[in-house]
Amino acid sequence: MEIIDLSRVTLRPFELMDAHDFLRWAGDDRVTGNLRWPAFTSEEEALTFIRDVCVPHPWRRSICIDDRSIGFISIFPETGDNRFKAHIGYGLSHEYWGKGITTRAVSVAVSQVFNDLPHVLRLQAFVQTQRVSKRGFAQEVHLSQRSNL
Repeated sequence: MEIIDLSRVTLRPFELMDAHDFLRWAGDDRVTGNLRWPAFTSEEEALTFIRDVCVPHPWRRSICIDDRSIGFISIFPETGDNRFKAHIGYGLSHEYWGKGITTRAVSVAVSQVFNDLPHVLRLQAFVQTQRVSKRGFAQEVHLSQRSNL
């Protein structure tokens, strides 16, 4: 198993020039299978999604290694009476699963989001409890378990 120097992992806003790298992971059903969007099939689709969805999103970042997009992390702020809450979601290129990159990215995101979105006081994540590794990940980034659905 290749060891990744986690100091190379950064978060940054998406750029239109990310379309090629984006398609590499967002075109993989293993990555998009648990997301609310289908796998992309062309660079044109990827470019449109980056332009129309990623760039205007209130808090969506590209997870990068050496400034190349290998995934995403998003914070979804709620509105109205629940505006103090937000949900976190992510996707990562399959080739980087199990290497600590998501844990690193979420840790960085959590430290940034409370500065960037000062009205957010609570960050929530839904974890598939049948996936034991994901429960361990949630504990590593200090997310506490509230209930099982």
